[in-house]
Amino acid sequence: MVVTDLPTTTSKTENNLVANIATIINPTGLVVGDSFSWSPKDNKVFADKSRLDQPHGQLALIHEAGHALLGHQLYSSDIDLLLKEVAAWNEAKKIANKLGVEYDEEHVEDCLDTYRDWLHRRSQCPTCDIGSMQSSISSYECINCHQKWRVSNSRFCRSYRLKK
Repeated sequence: MVVTDLPTTTSKTENNLVANIATIINPTGLVVGDSFSWSPKDNKVFADKSRLDQPHGQLALIHEAGHALLGHQLYSSDIDLLLKEVAAWNEAKKIANKLGVEYDEEHVEDCLDTYRDWLHRRSQCPTCDIGSMQSSISSYECINCHQKWRVSNSRFCRSYRLKK
């Protein structure tokens, strides 16, 4: 377990949350830094020290711990990413209950909606506007007009559809 750079401005409760999460995800590392994420490559959870004092920041940390506990690897399709996000939030609910952290269902649905919206935008055919099928991590093909297009495989990237 690696806990680095514990925030000095956080309360005892927040430091306890970080320590508890570090214990739960052992032997995965926990690094307190500038953003929330799970890195399967590094086998580490990253936590945004500036948001650990906020309830949604604490949920974000617990959510990333959910990814770690489930052993999530890189996603192979857009729907695979969405399924992993749902699973990580379900695991986060268990962790939150165990640690006595409030689990905000509405916030979780808002977070999941960002993935649903991302998936919908990427899958809309640029020619006929019909929802389509993903053929590879960065390609779609319309089931209606058979148009093919490429998308970025980054989940952080704005959705651009480039016709093939």
